[in-house]
Amino acid sequence: MKTALIAGASGLVGSECLARLLGESSYERVVALVRRLLPHSDPKLEQHIIDFDRLGALGQAFPAGTDVFCCLGTTMKQAGSEAAFRQVDFTYVVGLAAQSLEHGARQFLLVSSLGANPGSTFFYNRVKGETEAAVAALPFEGRQIFRPSILLGERTEHRPGERAGIAAMTGASFLLVGPLRKYRPIAAGTVAAAMVRVALKAPRGVNIYESNDIERVARG
Repeated sequence: MKTALIAGASGLVGSECLARLLGESSYERVVALVRRLLPHSDPKLEQHIIDFDRLGALGQAFPAGTDVFCCLGTTMKQAGSEAAFRQVDFTYVVGLAAQSLEHGARQFLLVSSLGANPGSTFFYNRVKGETEAAVAALPFEGRQIFRPSILLGERTEHRPGERAGIAAMTGASFLLVGPLRKYRPIAAGTVAAAMVRVALKAPRGVNIYESNDIERVARG
């Protein structure tokens, strides 16, 4: 029996991932690292309120887990600055990975983004790529990196510009075939399903799943 740690469980992919982990019999415990308590009640669920700015100060109080599901992430608009964006999408993620590895985690599953590249001229893609590289360098048995395209799902915050982009991309999805298929919008639930499936198979090494791969894995 395994223990899952999940960070970002209140987000679009994270909430879907949490629901699947709670329903997955292979996990005896699900530990959510949260800023504030989630409105969930389940005998398998433990919630730990965490200050991600002080992860390294937790020491032995950091909860141990077998598989770590990292769904942390923000947007430039939410963050308000490049420095604040990097703090969440790089510093928090890499800090979580390092702490969980120190406390016995075997694999780390990261929600990244399509286009992640440490050499990109686009700040967002560059930070995502740098985060991937830092996680990949850590000696977990498995490092599973998921690069979804535009995510579909009900968000708590209002994003009119993103909604317009999703509508346009969804309408043009039939044109995105072959190598372009990975640019199709993808449901957050599909990403979560793929993450749990991969976690249960636990492939070793660094494994990257582009958006079209995520769809394939989720279908089983």
